[in-house]
Amino acid sequence: MTPTLQLSWDSPADRWEEATPLGNGRIGAMAFGGASARYALNDATVWSGTPDGPARALRDVIAAGAGPERLAEVRAALAAGDVRTAEELLMSFEGRYSQEFLPLADVAVEIPDAAPLGPARVLDLDDAVLTETLRVPGGTVRRRSWVSAPAGALIVELTSDAEFAASVSLSTPLRTVAADGLMLEVGIPVDGAPLHESSVEPPLRYADDDSDFDAFAAVGVALDTDGFVEVAPTGATVHGARRLLIALSTSSRAEFWWADAGGEWRTASREAIRDRARVRADAAAHRASAELLAEHVADRRRIARARFAIGGRREGTWNVDRDVLHGEDALLKATIAAEYGAYLLSSSSRAGGPAANLQGIWNDRLRPAWSSNYTININTQMNYWAAPVLGLDDPMEPLLALVERVARTGTDTARALYGARGWVAHHNTDLWGWSLPVGMGHGAPSWAIWMMGGVWLTHNLWDAYEIGGDLALLGSRIWPLMRGAVEFCLDWLVPGPQGTLRTTPSTSPENSFIGPDGAPTAIGLTAASDLSLIQGLFERALAAIAALGIDDPLGEEIDRALTALEPLSVDADGRLREWSADVVEVEPLHRHLSPLIGMYPLDTLTREREPSLFDAGVRLLDARGAGAMGWSWAWKIALRARIGDGDAAAALLDEALTPFEGDVTRHGPVDGSEWGGLLPNLFSTHPPFQIDGNLGFPAGIAELLLQSHGGVVRLLPALPSLWRVGDAQGLGARTGLVVDLAWRDGVLTGARLRDTLGADRVVVVEHAGARIDARLPGASSVELTAEDFTDAASLAVGGHHAR
Repeated sequence: MTPTLQLSWDSPADRWEEATPLGNGRIGAMAFGGASARYALNDATVWSGTPDGPARALRDVIAAGAGPERLAEVRAALAAGDVRTAEELLMSFEGRYSQEFLPLADVAVEIPDAAPLGPARVLDLDDAVLTETLRVPGGTVRRRSWVSAPAGALIVELTSDAEFAASVSLSTPLRTVAADGLMLEVGIPVDGAPLHESSVEPPLRYADDDSDFDAFAAVGVALDTDGFVEVAPTGATVHGARRLLIALSTSSRAEFWWADAGGEWRTASREAIRDRARVRADAAAHRASAELLAEHVADRRRIARARFAIGGRREGTWNVDRDVLHGEDALLKATIAAEYGAYLLSSSSRAGGPAANLQGIWNDRLRPAWSSNYTININTQMNYWAAPVLGLDDPMEPLLALVERVARTGTDTARALYGARGWVAHHNTDLWGWSLPVGMGHGAPSWAIWMMGGVWLTHNLWDAYEIGGDLALLGSRIWPLMRGAVEFCLDWLVPGPQGTLRTTPSTSPENSFIGPDGAPTAIGLTAASDLSLIQGLFERALAAIAALGIDDPLGEEIDRALTALEPLSVDADGRLREWSADVVEVEPLHRHLSPLIGMYPLDTLTREREPSLFDAGVRLLDARGAGAMGWSWAWKIALRARIGDGDAAAALLDEALTPFEGDVTRHGPVDGSEWGGLLPNLFSTHPPFQIDGNLGFPAGIAELLLQSHGGVVRLLPALPSLWRVGDAQGLGARTGLVVDLAWRDGVLTGARLRDTLGADRVVVVEHAGARIDARLPGASSVELTAEDFTDAASLAVGGHHAR
């Protein structure tokens, strides 16, 4: 067998934050292990809310007076310096709230008189299989658990050299509609208020009998065994078995809605939803477990291309507590952070299902932190930064599908709220494509009033195109979304000083400054993040028009607006301005790095293009200090990589990978005064748990090893000095390149650039400050070493290097 990367835990989990995450993009399971094993189940389509929720909320906001006329009043108040009136008027643009991602059920698998043998749990990150060994009277039981995407089911396989007994039962924290042995029917709330909206009672509201949307889900279990099975209303008991296969699947009306553009979800009966869960479980249970496992492993290896071995060590079984949480090998910990992030993304996001949310696909709380929704002023975007770089095309698809849904509701929102073309999204969205501001009329403008959420999401989609090079995908799905975002921005921009264009009202996500009346405010000045996002969108839109070879009249509008866009500026301290004037910051160490969006993840602010502004951005990054919570650490690591400061990035990563010793259930202050870290199952925490840190770490780590923005492929552009040896394979570079790297003593020992587009071309490659032209004949590869860069004026690399 091919050696794999495995993580081990010495004991079963006592609490959710210790459990092992498994998933196939739709079904998530937190496996506790042990003799009384619990699998805490999620289905990615089980959210509170209804499909028409965004439209109803928009009608309510418009009825309350929001719209283009009130927007004009807001802008007039800001022009007159009356920030407080503008804030009060803007509150009327706020809808209620986006909806909540909810837990679905628990499955209990109990083996009487069993005890775990060490290590208690072993998770194979390459194969996505959890293995446990239990001692039973007369022998041992091996239990393997995985969630198969091809089978659409959670599989629990038990085999033993002695007869054993087991029981299987289902329960739900939601409303039980019916429970019949191995089938559980669940009612889903049609409205769920976030924790901070304490005035909403009840916080979770179920539908009346005459509701237009029957929010319903089902969990079905099927068994295959050589023992004797007794089924009771509460579950099933197995006796005298040496082999037991448990297959579990789920379904929901929202699953029908997500997948169906033709309206079948409206007419699907509860029986049809039950049957979908039952049929999938039965089909899996009637197959050989070896066949199910082989199919699952092949599927996982198909979608997982990248491999990291920082420090040279990767394969093996690494104890989570000893080697990671309290380990001293920072290079091994970096490897595991990168590989675990890739594992979590590919487990929580797969084609055909919803995108990974604030907790990926795993949540056990009826009132999760921040509704476990999609927070689109950084967090959802960070979830997917690594996807194209790691070659995770299948996990990237759900984000595209989500943006398409948000754009549909956002088109109505842009027109009704702002009188604008195109589409808009704000601070949050959910399964149903929420696009309004949230806040119930009292949400702080610093986070509620932000019109760039959709614009930022399109940059993730562009990165997926530019790295993967799929021109057909760009034309059919990505460009229409970009075009709509461009139209909104063109209509959102207003005249500024000296004939420039700027945005108003404008906020820099979640940050604020001291206003003219001496009190904190978030609006009144154009934010640098607005300008960077719009500049990047306009430039990429022109590139898309050129790549697609289309004659789009929007191109002329973009050209004019891009030329007139207000430039970024530098404050009196030599730092990049977050807003368009010098102000007193309320939080100088603010966790968001929004003014530096152009530096990373975009590439509008580079040393080559804007050296003085770039240096000012570095000074701002320095002023923001070290990390505070997982996602902020991840962003700072990636930014440090972009500026070439690998040692600072490595130090930030070391901070982020320390164990969190505080109360995991308590919401830590957002000012970063209490640092996060890693939970016992290696989840990154704010606190509480947010998955964006885990998913952002591989993006930042990859950025230290490979960069490809600005038309140049950079090999080891920010290698930390302590990372003396290592290799990385399967990293994606713009456009359509796959790169393998190896280094020793900090020096490149070999690099292979493979072409996936079949184009005969020359690629500019940089290493150690020297650039060469590497010729890639169609569908071939080129191999390089450090010696190829010793003479920057050398002839194009090709010929004998081509493979």
